[in-house]
Amino acid sequence: MKSVAVIGASLAGLYAARALRAQGFDGRLVIVGDERHRPYDRPPLSKDFLTGATGQDQLALADAEEIAELDAEWLLGTRATGLDTTAGAVLLDGGRSLTTDGLVLATGAAPRRLPGAAPTGTHTLRTLDDAQALRADLAGATRRVVVIGAGFIGAEVASSCAALGHEVTVVEAAPLPLLPQLGEEMARICAALHADHKVTLLTGTGVSRLHGAGTDDRLTAVELSDGRLLPADVVVVGIGVRPHTAWLEGSGLPLDDGVVCDAGGVTPLPHIVAVGDVARADGSRAEHWTSATEQAAVAVRNLLAGSTVATHRALPYFWSDQYGVRIQFAGRRAPGDTPRLVEGSPDDRSFLACYERDGRTTAVLALNRPRPFMRLRRELARTTHPATA
Repeated sequence: MKSVAVIGASLAGLYAARALRAQGFDGRLVIVGDERHRPYDRPPLSKDFLTGATGQDQLALADAEEIAELDAEWLLGTRATGLDTTAGAVLLDGGRSLTTDGLVLATGAAPRRLPGAAPTGTHTLRTLDDAQALRADLAGATRRVVVIGAGFIGAEVASSCAALGHEVTVVEAAPLPLLPQLGEEMARICAALHADHKVTLLTGTGVSRLHGAGTDDRLTAVELSDGRLLPADVVVVGIGVRPHTAWLEGSGLPLDDGVVCDAGGVTPLPHIVAVGDVARADGSRAEHWTSATEQAAVAVRNLLAGSTVATHRALPYFWSDQYGVRIQFAGRRAPGDTPRLVEGSPDDRSFLACYERDGRTTAVLALNRPRPFMRLRRELARTTHPATA
């Protein structure tokens, strides 16, 4: 294999490029990214970057020395528009094309948007440009902020906006935030974090439309599905993401809520692998930082081998920082698993809990208990099937 193209210049794409060089690939390496920025860390966008505690220069995932060592051609601000698998060519905007022997698909995902009009003051938060636009809209006077969606991004944005002194309301269609991930008992505890910081949480209702007024159609209110109107100056929509696969339609690659691949990230065409948010590996798609970084080395190993010689089956893990509380979760909780308090107190917003089924631990949850959590996470990982060759 003389040339490899990585399509996607974010976390998973960078880690794939690193893995290619670390595993001995010394051929032509091209990295294509639709953003104009070199790879940067996304988690701070909803937290320290939004509050101003972290600057753009602190987000870089690789310094100048490492960029040079990768010895890659960077095509930034360039969008992939199609894939010709027969010719081995990636079609790029502007009528260009890129021919390559191997291909790593790392195009990530894009935020879901509300149907209908989006008045000025409506935001999503996925990219650095998104975060800069939102931060600018929050500057100056106190804003009435409505966050639609109480998942991780929504909750983190609400936390940051509250810390900045804004008036914040969170709207969540489900009965409780994070209900599928945590179950009712633990989701109720995490939901209480909003009230702890004078953030209003409205659950069990969706959004009907956004209202704007004036010559610039500036946002004025959020209309809920139950008819209520919430005055708003700024809206942040955090209702999940869709994998970036539209450009692959017609390529022959199987697409189903992501690029369908095996547990090693390998598609039906062994010279094409997928990693990160865009990969539907072994029947599931993970949208977390850890998964993106761990998948890359395995997928690249298989790409260079020409077949699946390694798989990635690490224990699912995610974290979220909200209102000064670090929430950490690892494992595979199923409906009916019973949470058991191991230490600490939910009242203090600092505790460690295990989910159990038939006398065995299936998952671990912690609020502000990082060290004991990591210990239990390691123990739980030993009883499952991590990445193996």
